[in-house]
Amino acid sequence: MKKIFLITLLFFSSCGYNAVYLNNDLKNFKFSNIVFEGDEELNKIIVNSLLLEKNEFDDNLNELYLKTNYSINEASKNSKGQVEAYRSNISIEVIISKNNQILKNKKIDKNFSYNNMDNRFKLLEYQNDVKNNLVNSSLEEIILFFNLK
Repeated sequence: MKKIFLITLLFFSSCGYNAVYLNNDLKNFKFSNIVFEGDEELNKIIVNSLLLEKNEFDDNLNELYLKTNYSINEASKNSKGQVEAYRSNISIEVIISKNNQILKNKKIDKNFSYNNMDNRFKLLEYQNDVKNNLVNSSLEEIILFFNLK
């Protein structure tokens, strides 16, 4: 057992292996311009979570464009026309450009379906939780996108 552990340790330390989530500190990411379009609440959540810096005076930095959209749609209705299920959709497009030329871009689409609830207050709370979960899973993809060279 010790030999297997030692071989594995030597293999991973000598081949340049680096964990993808190891460098998820986004304080290093500076942009000359940051533009947001779409859902304002979603944009605020992303900005507060990623801690991006804007430096207008450095022309060597890239520009960041974030286009967001969040919607709740009726997924199904019963024979009486009452909503039985909803689907929450989130769409985020991240574009990194320099001098109006796109260097990297990524489109993230997430959705989640859930049943209707009798209590309207609990439904709204649940929809908020679903939105936060969709945003958090999208943020993980954005972090990976920024960290990949």
